[in-house]
Order: sequence, then structure tokens, then C-alpha cells
Amino acid sequence: MKIAVCPGSFDPLTLGHLSVIRRAAGLFDQVIVLILANPEKTSFFSTETRLSFIERCTAELPNVSVDAASGLLADYIRKVGGCAIVKGLRAFSDFEYEFQMALANKKMNPVAETVFLATDCDQCYLSSTLVREIASLGGEIKGLVPQEILEDIKHTFRSGHYDNQ
Repeated sequence: MKIAVCPGSFDPLTLGHLSVIRRAAGLFDQVIVLILANPEKTSFFSTETRLSFIERCTAELPNVSVDAASGLLADYIRKVGGCAIVKGLRAFSDFEYEFQMALANKKMNPVAETVFLATDCDQCYLSSTLVREIASLGGEIKGLVPQEILEDIKHTFRSGHYDNQ
């Protein structure tokens, strides 16, 4: 069984993320969407909320599961018997960082190949940071995030009750 891990912060999940996850699900037997703790980032939504968002948005994909972890991605891949890391690329500027990470992960876990999937053209500008900024200023985020979580995200920003950790 070919298991791929699609890591990220997904804070929140965007349509760009979902596109990459769906395409990965068509390439691998199993895809684990991994919310990986990043000590350099402060998350806006809690890990539990992000897990719920991703589970709801991928419910129709039987070979996709969701998990959260901290530590090295290379160790997680080894633990789950994975063979690939799937990363989405929006622009060439993403590639430089992701290429360095791919080489580091390969050094730590030679079995894990990194697969880069280019984002869809209509989503190449899209990021979780942009979604949070637009939502925080009262802008419309429909068409940026999956319909399944749209109202939850809007409600969070309208209410001002953030569940970040």
C-alpha cells in the first residue's frame, strides 16, 4: 500500500489545499492529511477545529484520513509506513523553501519521496493567511474555502471568539 502524507498547518483549510488533497487521493492508496505543529507559527484555529474542518471537507474521500502531530515529518512518515510527502506549490517562491525541506526530509528518511503538485491556476494566490486577513476585515471568503466550513470561519471572525492555542 502506497501511503502519502500531506502536511501543513491548514489554518484554515483553503480550496487550494483541498484541490491538492483530492489529487493526491487519486495518486496514492492512502493519504494522511497531517496537521504538523510548527514552533515558528502561532495557529489561529485550534488543532481540534482544524482536524474537524479537514475531516468534514474530505468525508467523501474514503482513502483520506486526518491526523495531528509534532516533531519531525520524516519520523512521522517512518511511523506510518509512508512513502511520499505531498506538497502543493503556488509559485516559484514556494519551491525554494519546499525544495530545501524535501532534501532535508530525504536525508532523514531516504524512503520518503517528496511529490510537488502545482496549484490550480485560479488558486495560485490563495493562502490561509490571506483568508484570515480578508475574514478579519469583514470581507467575503466564499470561493476561497470549502463550502462545508465557510459559515464556521465567518462565525469565528464575526464573534471574535478565537480558539487558537
